[in-house]
Amino acid sequence: MNAIETPPDLAARAGSLSDRAGYDESFLGPVVPLPMPSDPAVETVVLPYTHFTVVHRPDRRLAAATAVCIDGANLLEDVRRDDAWEFDPRLPESQQAGNDIYRNNPLDRGHLVRRLDPVWGSTAEANRANSDTFHFTNAAPQQDIFNQGKKLWLGLENHLLDHAAQFDRKLTVMTGPVLHDSDPPYRGIQVPLRFWKVAAFIQGGQLASTGYVLDQSPDLTRAFERAMAGAKPGDPPPLGPFRTFQVPISDIVQLTSLNFGPLPAADLMPVTRAPAERWKQLESYDDMVLQS
Repeated sequence: MNAIETPPDLAARAGSLSDRAGYDESFLGPVVPLPMPSDPAVETVVLPYTHFTVVHRPDRRLAAATAVCIDGANLLEDVRRDDAWEFDPRLPESQQAGNDIYRNNPLDRGHLVRRLDPVWGSTAEANRANSDTFHFTNAAPQQDIFNQGKKLWLGLENHLLDHAAQFDRKLTVMTGPVLHDSDPPYRGIQVPLRFWKVAAFIQGGQLASTGYVLDQSPDLTRAFERAMAGAKPGDPPPLGPFRTFQVPISDIVQLTSLNFGPLPAADLMPVTRAPAERWKQLESYDDMVLQS
């Protein structure tokens, strides 16, 4: 990026984040690197926070990926929620999707790193992590309707932590939007229609991983056609219901063009069916494949 003169107050705010260590690639023991674009021509900015890191795409004004370390045995559950969303002062505001994207419409600021996931350690550390999750770099537009698919998506980390309880209750979770060229434009950004999540943990002494996709693509039904026909210029794109799938991590690699290091090889969901058939829609957590 070209150098931009930074106002003194912005420089001070940026300096307040200078001590953030971010995601720890060795948190689980085996090295699990940040997911990064396979194409070196894709520009990203790596932004460390408390216990998590955002890999930001300035051209899309959204994250390409996030990665968080979750220490389930030391989570603090009584940290007060802080809904004061802020721009990250380390980036120009023009490269971030701020409140204008979410105002007066049915779009939520969907946390990519879930608020409670990095909230562990000392009280000061946990509070800092809590506040850090409320940067616009850690949000992406999602449908505001709460349904079973979204409930499953939001609770995945809890379920995986419970599964990991027999080991050391540590997870690393990577999450991001699927940034596709065909994503519908709205207020200066393109709204992602799918989101991905990859979890890594130790099982039986070995690195294990699972992958998931949240799909909010609009249903191609008459209701969708009517919504499109009645849409006014500048209206947000109609989004469909949340559908949560467990998918092979190799498919997420194909969807995102991100490098997930050792995680596709450690995937507990074997690739045994044709691509169109192997996505497993989750109706409950009992449907998840957690044993190879």
